[in-house]
Amino acid sequence: MIYHIQQTTSTNDEARDARYRHGDVVWAEWQSAGRGQRGHSWLCPEGLNVTYSAILEPTFLPATEQFLFTEVAALSVVDTLGEYGIEARIKWTNDIYVGDRKCAGMLIEHDLRGANLARSIAGIGVNINQTEFDPSLPNPTSMALASGRTFDRREVLERLVDRLMARYAQLEAGERETLQRDYHERMYRLGTCHPFRLADGSIVRATVEGVRPTGELQLRHDDGTLHEYLFRQVEFLIEGRDTPAGTPAR
Repeated sequence: MIYHIQQTTSTNDEARDARYRHGDVVWAEWQSAGRGQRGHSWLCPEGLNVTYSAILEPTFLPATEQFLFTEVAALSVVDTLGEYGIEARIKWTNDIYVGDRKCAGMLIEHDLRGANLARSIAGIGVNINQTEFDPSLPNPTSMALASGRTFDRREVLERLVDRLMARYAQLEAGERETLQRDYHERMYRLGTCHPFRLADGSIVRATVEGVRPTGELQLRHDDGTLHEYLFRQVEFLIEGRDTPAGTPAR
């Protein structure tokens, strides 16, 4: 069931209420303290986009395989955009890009019971009808900008939820290889060489080769060596946004 509320601190906070059960979705018009990855805030003008949290209870999934849940959530957004004729890619781990611009992001939080997941909340924000953005944002876009039209937000949200549940059904049915293959094929910058910033601040040029089932990004450096990185150990550099001088993207 979709619960449409006017305002909350963040939909992930609201979704923690025990009254929400498996399959429920909390959709808020305004978040006073929306959260994104890396501790960033998530700002969403009222009436233009959708910010929602889906509550799921994948009690069958070991905590060591939780990246599969990330794949489910990311693929559900890419699937939906594709239904509207918008080609999107997944920028590891779960930002959704159209070209070199971010159209959607998410924050996934898990509660554990023993060695398995107990309750998972996928907080997702999708830019739908917004066409003007705060200039401090590095590279935003929206479905409207990508397609040249506006959308019924409720319809888009219902499709997003439908696709999420379809991908979740694959996870529940044990179709791990399908999810991993589909995520891999839709990775942003797959097979192309670009600059990345490492945790120590150094810049390397590398090619995205894939992602391990446990979530590590696989990059082949220019010297031919293959390296694996966890979240926060590596950062994509986007041409025109933060590519350092003297390091052209290609």
